[in-house]
Amino acid sequence: MSFAENLKFIRKEKNLSQEELAEMIDVSRQAVSKWEQGDGYPEVEKLLVLSSKLNISLDNLMSTEFAQKSSNNQRMEAGLITITSPYENAIVTCHKVVSSGKMAGGKSSPKYALFGANNGIDIFGGESRTFLGWYANEDEISKEIKEIHNAIISGITTYTLKYSVKTKKRWAGIKIDIE
Repeated sequence: MSFAENLKFIRKEKNLSQEELAEMIDVSRQAVSKWEQGDGYPEVEKLLVLSSKLNISLDNLMSTEFAQKSSNNQRMEAGLITITSPYENAIVTCHKVVSSGKMAGGKSSPKYALFGANNGIDIFGGESRTFLGWYANEDEISKEIKEIHNAIISGITTYTLKYSVKTKKRWAGIKIDIE
């Protein structure tokens, strides 16, 4: 999710109008509207105020990652969801999902990858992530992340990927399997 989507979701989750949020951080309602439409970003000092007033980290506010929270902003049952990836024959329990950036490749190559992140630490000292699936375009991976998000909000603790694509490994890389 983008900053604009994150801000809009969090504002609505907290039952705030754009005007109420604007008053909280001392900006115009039009500024909040502009940010939620993705037409700009607040100044750094306003980001800090947003983070504080909305009780969310800057990391989660600005990230394309989705950290799993329930509607009352409490971690759900250890903050975990179990995701089944049908094309990768994987079942992963994770606390958030992470999208790759757009990847280079040919016309028939997947453009995005989705990973499940868990609380473990990998051998390089970073957050442990498990590959979940390949996606043909940004729209498909965005829909998947939103549906995972909605499942979490609804209290659903399991989810099966719907928009990932089946792939074939070729000598020149990975190609989307259209069969």
